[in-house]
Amino acid sequence: VQLVESGGGLVQAGGSLRLSCVVSGRTFSSLAMGWFRQAPGKEREFAAAISWNGDSAYYADSVKGRFTISRDNAKNTVYLRMNNLKPDDTAVYYCAAGGLQQVRATPAYWGQGTQVTVAS
Repeated sequence: VQLVESGGGLVQAGGSLRLSCVVSGRTFSSLAMGWFRQAPGKEREFAAAISWNGDSAYYADSVKGRFTISRDNAKNTVYLRMNNLKPDDTAVYYCAAGGLQQVRATPAYWGQGTQVTVAS
């Protein structure tokens, strides 16, 4: 299974970005998908997850109300829309895949990461 993220970059505080992750190598609609992030000097942490059919979504408290996870099974793609970004959101963002419980803790598959930098 291959996961390829895109959409990271530099944004001013208060701005928005949309990350994308394209999945290949396995039936996308069978996978729950998630996003994690790792800030400099910190451990990787869960940010958001979505069920295989998009009916259920889960968010870390730190991003709830600002980030939205979604998926398009026809395009084998999961998205993370990030609004009202803060400098504390600066991190490498990783796409992840697996079972729904698994993807929120110890995903089976990982992308290579995309850098998001929020300037104050």
